[in-house]
Amino acid sequence: MLKKSLYLRIVATFIGVVLISLFVSYTITSNVFQPGVLFEEEITNVTKGAANVLEMTDVENVDEMIDTLKDFHFDVLIVNEEGETFTNDRPFDVDGSAFQEVISSEADVPVVFHEDAARVGGVPLEIGQEQYALFVHMDYEEEGEAIRYVISMALLIVLICGSLLIFLASRYVVDPIKKLTTAAKEMAKGNFSIRLKNKNNQDEVGELIRSFNHMASEVEQIDKMRDDFVSSVSHEFQSPLTSIRGFTKAIRDDVVPKKNQKEYLDIIYEETQRLSRLSENLLQLASLESDHYPLKHVKYRLDEQFRRAVLATEPLWKKKQLGLELNLDSVEVKADEDLLNQVWVNLLANAIKYSPQGETLTCTLKEIGKNIEVSIEDNGKGIPEEEIPHLFNRFYKVDKARSSSIEGNGLGLSIVKKILSIHNFDIQVTSEHHKGSTFTVVIPLDEN
Repeated sequence: MLKKSLYLRIVATFIGVVLISLFVSYTITSNVFQPGVLFEEEITNVTKGAANVLEMTDVENVDEMIDTLKDFHFDVLIVNEEGETFTNDRPFDVDGSAFQEVISSEADVPVVFHEDAARVGGVPLEIGQEQYALFVHMDYEEEGEAIRYVISMALLIVLICGSLLIFLASRYVVDPIKKLTTAAKEMAKGNFSIRLKNKNNQDEVGELIRSFNHMASEVEQIDKMRDDFVSSVSHEFQSPLTSIRGFTKAIRDDVVPKKNQKEYLDIIYEETQRLSRLSENLLQLASLESDHYPLKHVKYRLDEQFRRAVLATEPLWKKKQLGLELNLDSVEVKADEDLLNQVWVNLLANAIKYSPQGETLTCTLKEIGKNIEVSIEDNGKGIPEEEIPHLFNRFYKVDKARSSSIEGNGLGLSIVKKILSIHNFDIQVTSEHHKGSTFTVVIPLDEN
């Protein structure tokens, strides 16, 4: 009903506007442009023309010429000073003083007498060396009615043609909206792949279609991300839960010998720790993604914070016998100290995780132009170029075949990216396959 009512509203609005416009136009033309005013100049010209024709006509032919003028719907009266007519025919009467007024007027300017629905033009006329007054009577009532009829018919034709055209033209406006309504219903049913064709339409409707297509693309992507997220979370939770359930059942049923139970309990403990870290990371990511995360900006030494992060990860890099090369300039930064510390810990832990035994990590902190750049470079297996755009997606792991053997849940880099985003900082990744990767955090100096 909505789409029909919109169509009818457009048509009804147009017809209503046209009717009002026609009524106003007719009223103005009827009241402002009076027929008497319109015929004022015409009676003057006709009177002068008739006088010129009669003066050039022989006396004996005057009667015949008067009859000819009558054929053109002009009533002609020729009278002398005594009020006697030149012919026996007297089609209308004039006032007795009219003769003197006409005779005393200038010959080139006819005198116009006003009547209710007519005009009478008077001009001096000489016939056979005698002085007469020529009067031409023009009734404009019938001609005014004819003009009003023509105007009315023209306005009616405009109304009919305009109404027919708007019925057709309204479909041009309404049809895209009907398609949008249908597409929106499809989206409500879960079909997020629907798109509308927009044939380079640059008006507001075209902009609406482009916005709808963009929205559909974003919703489709969000729906896919949601499915991937649910799948990933389910997998990440299911794997440790399966291990815990299997080992506890084995211990409960005395399948595992007493001497091996501690080993299995250690595995159960590690799996619970893994679940705990996963829950904490999910909660932190949800908190960071809220619109009003409370940032606590303070100014502090960034190089000192980075050194502390290196010390915090010492058990990890010592276990793999990694060397660390630090090139840290003395730099101050204004940021949330706790959140930024987690960025360095996560990036260092990630670099350590994927570095081969006995290799060296290179960490650099320096000012370059208008930015502070913090780089962490490893000599690991590197990242394929096509994988780099997805590194910061939740639960994304480059080496999916080894993901179960490499500790982690795929949320560390997502948290890093979110922390940097809410600070308006950036992170860049460069990598060469089998030669290592470099993660560079870019901090604009104007943010400090």
